[in-house]
Amino acid sequence: MSIKKQLGAKIKRLRQKRGLTQEKLAEKLDIATRTLCGIENGENFLTSETLEKIFEVLNVTSSELFACDHIKPQEDLVNELILDIKNLKSREKIETVYKIVKAVINE
Repeated sequence: MSIKKQLGAKIKRLRQKRGLTQEKLAEKLDIATRTLCGIENGENFLTSETLEKIFEVLNVTSSELFACDHIKPQEDLVNELILDIKNLKSREKIETVYKIVKAVINE
């Protein structure tokens, strides 16, 4: 995953965590909503001025913003796993996943 996509995904997670819409964050950053959308999607890279505003508005340090703390938060991974398991159609596959999960938990 490119640095633009990683940084955009992190900004999006931080925005959502703080309960801000794209429109509201874009307003606070004094940029167009479509510009923020492009940043969050990894299509555009932000300017140094916008980056400084992000630190301030989202109340994060550069270390927090650029930390490689996995692409997805733990809660998202759990939710994604639950959805994937719910979409399994084969009893055999469900049993296999069950055994794997139990084996990992009991390590």
